[in-house]
Amino acid sequence: MTSKLPIAFGIAGAAYLAYNCYAPTSQLYGRTTTHCDNPKHLALTYDDGPNDVHTERLLEVLARYEVKATFFLIGRFVTARPQIARAIADAGHLLANHTETHPNLLFLSRSRLVHQFSDCSKAIADATGVRTRYFRPPFGARRPTVLQVARELGLEPVMWSVTCYDWHRRATADSVLNHARKGIERSDARGHIILLHDGGHTNLGQDRSHTVEATERLLQRYGKEYYFRRLDQI
Repeated sequence: MTSKLPIAFGIAGAAYLAYNCYAPTSQLYGRTTTHCDNPKHLALTYDDGPNDVHTERLLEVLARYEVKATFFLIGRFVTARPQIARAIADAGHLLANHTETHPNLLFLSRSRLVHQFSDCSKAIADATGVRTRYFRPPFGARRPTVLQVARELGLEPVMWSVTCYDWHRRATADSVLNHARKGIERSDARGHIILLHDGGHTNLGQDRSHTVEATERLLQRYGKEYYFRRLDQI
C-alpha cells in the first residue's frame, strides 16, 4: 500500500497543475485579471471574432442599449474581415488580442508565442489603427511563459469569472442566459467578467445567433442594476 502512495501523490499533483492551466480564476501561474473591482460592474467580453453576420448583429444590439464591450479577436479572421473589425472599433468597443490562429498555448515555444501575439496585434492595427493592450489565451490555457511573453509585448492577460458555454453545439439563448445568471447572481464582493463568443475559432460563419439573443436578454435583465463596462474601465 505505502509503495503506491508516491504514485497517487504524483497523479494528484499533476492533475492539480493541469487544472490550474485552464481554471479561469486561478492565479497559480501568474497574475491575470478575472473580475471587475466594482461589484456593480459587469464586463461583456466576446471571443473568436470577427464573424459575419453575428458580430454585426451583436453590434446592433449593443448600440441599441448604449453598452460598450470588449472583443478578443483572432488575427487571421481580422485579416479576412477587416471591415467588421473596423465596425467594432468605430462603435466604441475595445479590441483585444486572442492570438493569430487560436492554438493551445501550453504547447508552443517562446518564439511561436511571440509570433502568435505579434501577428494578431499587427492584424488588428493594420485593419483598425488600434494598438491592443489586452490578451486572452485560447481555451484559457496558460503557463508562466505564456503570461511572461504577453507582458513583454505590452499585453495584459485577462481571463473571466462567468462562463456562459455558448460555444457548445447544443447551446440556446435560454441556456446561455441561465449560465450567466448563475454566475452574476452568486455572492461575490467583485463584479464579473463574462465570457461569450461572437464567432468560432475553427472557421468563419459559425452560428452565434443564440449569443446575440442572450446578450439582449442580459442587457434587459441587468441593465438597471449593473453598469456594463469595457475592460479598460473596470
